[in-house]
Amino acid sequence: MNSRISKTGTYAGIWAAMFGAFVALTVSAQQSAEVPNPHADVLSIGGSVTEIVAALGQQHRLRARDTTSSYPPDVTHLPDVGYMRSLSPEGVLSVGPSLILSEEGAGPPEALEVIRAADVGFVEVPDALSTEGILRKIEIIGTALGVPEQADGLATEVEAAMAAALTDAKRPEAKKKRVLFVLSTQGGKINASGAGTAADALIRMAGGVNAITDYEGYKQVTDEAVGMAAPDVILMMDRGGDHGVADDELFAMPAIKLTPAAQSRSVVRMDGLLMLGFGPRTAQAIRELNDALYGQGS
Repeated sequence: MNSRISKTGTYAGIWAAMFGAFVALTVSAQQSAEVPNPHADVLSIGGSVTEIVAALGQQHRLRARDTTSSYPPDVTHLPDVGYMRSLSPEGVLSVGPSLILSEEGAGPPEALEVIRAADVGFVEVPDALSTEGILRKIEIIGTALGVPEQADGLATEVEAAMAAALTDAKRPEAKKKRVLFVLSTQGGKINASGAGTAADALIRMAGGVNAITDYEGYKQVTDEAVGMAAPDVILMMDRGGDHGVADDELFAMPAIKLTPAAQSRSVVRMDGLLMLGFGPRTAQAIRELNDALYGQGS
């Protein structure tokens, strides 16, 4: 009896020790996941995420970036893992990051599943269409990088800049410009922004009216729909190829040529990341678009 009690007590002690070690390891793993590594090699996926990393003074930690990350200009010298919506696990993991910061919407989903299952920290940064959204991006990235004080400082600067840009923007209620954001004219078809997009949000912040709001997101629209939208201004990204058709060709397109924008040859071209990124430079984008819509001679 005494012998059995002794063995039972011994087994209990062993299990207690093993359980304690398991708990300790679990707590340690949780803490290591929660406490950022200030020296982590970072892969940044998404142009605005990369901008924020740089604005926080952490650009030196970037090991690689995705194709949409083009600002600051010198980040383009980093290895490029491809377009954020068509990533490959092999390409992403080949650059050896210990932390991945990714904008919401990266993919495809099956690639993200493999990437998330790897032994790499992964932080998803939600999209933003407002000042509050941009500040949230900064907070999340600052926390992930272990630089909350720098994030607080940057957030304060960005919040003040956004407030000033929104306050200063001209908003002539009686003559608000109807703006059509054209994402692409590939194949002679107009792919345009509806509601709920970064383009829609920027147009409204800059004092314009989105010419098409009867659907959400981006989609190919008919010539008739463009005509009925009657845009005063065409807004496009400043890039080449079918996505950046020249003015004469743009205004000769059947969908465009009868619109008020074609009659006045009003087209505004802006850097795509500045316009749609909703990062630290969005106040600048608001001012540029507002000036283009309502500045002298417009």
